[in-house]
Amino acid sequence: MITDPGPELEAVILSRRDGVLTPFSVEYARSSGGRKGAPTLVPVATGGASVLATIFELAVSVDEAADIVYRREIDKIGTGRKYVEPANHTNNTVIIERFADLAGFEVVLFTRIGANIDPLTADILASLAIKSAREAAPGKDGISYLMNAMHAGIVTPLTSAYEAAILDQAGTIDLAAALATVRGG
Repeated sequence: MITDPGPELEAVILSRRDGVLTPFSVEYARSSGGRKGAPTLVPVATGGASVLATIFELAVSVDEAADIVYRREIDKIGTGRKYVEPANHTNNTVIIERFADLAGFEVVLFTRIGANIDPLTADILASLAIKSAREAAPGKDGISYLMNAMHAGIVTPLTSAYEAAILDQAGTIDLAAALATVRGG
């Protein structure tokens, strides 16, 4: 979301504060269907690390912001769909949670979706990222996602080993070359 908040969110951003440490740990622990299986960062109960995040100050109410974030997460931007706290939570349930008084903001929203990669290893992450790079639309793959996260300063316990495993599996010396190689370019 840091590099691509989407048009609905972009339209209501008043300001942004970069470099805020998350009050929870995250890891590349979810294989995203919307990214053709690419590993994505999600909050985790064990492992992971607090990472640098960006908080967007928005020109809408908290409930409207939750709706916008929810639509972005479920790939239904512009539909007007509303977020309703689900009665039953599964590993695939998108939950919009709230933190009070974080980094000088009265309320901060974040998305929680369950981890689904098990076992969680650098080699498995790399295989998923490479597969997604072959199948996903440009920029929606795991290698691009990892590059964007690293560019934003996001570092988890698996980041270095995950990057190294992609380079090893692709036979390249950097992620941009790995992306080009697996895309056949």
